[in-house]
Amino acid sequence: MKKLPFTLGDKRKRAVVETVRSILENKGHDILSISPGATVYEAIAEMARWDVGALLVLSNGKLVGIISERDYARKVILQGKSSKETLVQEIMTPSVVTVTSSQTVDECMRIVTDLHIRHLPVVENGELGGMVSIGDLVKTIISSQSYTIDELYTYIGVS
Repeated sequence: MKKLPFTLGDKRKRAVVETVRSILENKGHDILSISPGATVYEAIAEMARWDVGALLVLSNGKLVGIISERDYARKVILQGKSSKETLVQEIMTPSVVTVTSSQTVDECMRIVTDLHIRHLPVVENGELGGMVSIGDLVKTIISSQSYTIDELYTYIGVS
């Protein structure tokens, strides 16, 4: 009987050890941000321009918050505020959950699931290194699972 080139347990371990660093190597380290004194309208326009759901809020190069489409919907639209008059600092989430580049995809999925958040800024030694989203995490997991399926098909001789 042939031995599998890896065991399913080994493959699961490989998926778990996929790190934030590898995601950033593929997607890039771009940091899309806005200042706390900008209007919410400007923030939403930037999100639309870059086709993203959140921006980091930076003041003098330091991370002071995050603003998302969810913040806009709940703290502007539902409260009847004007996006052209409301400042980012009024609705941003100031306590930002961050991760490091060495954290695993599995750890990050637990964080976003448990805290009901969609974006994780990557901070290394106090410096921003990028941001990963729940979409980035899911894409990585799907890619890993596809690889496993392809390997199993190859092993059993299905083409």
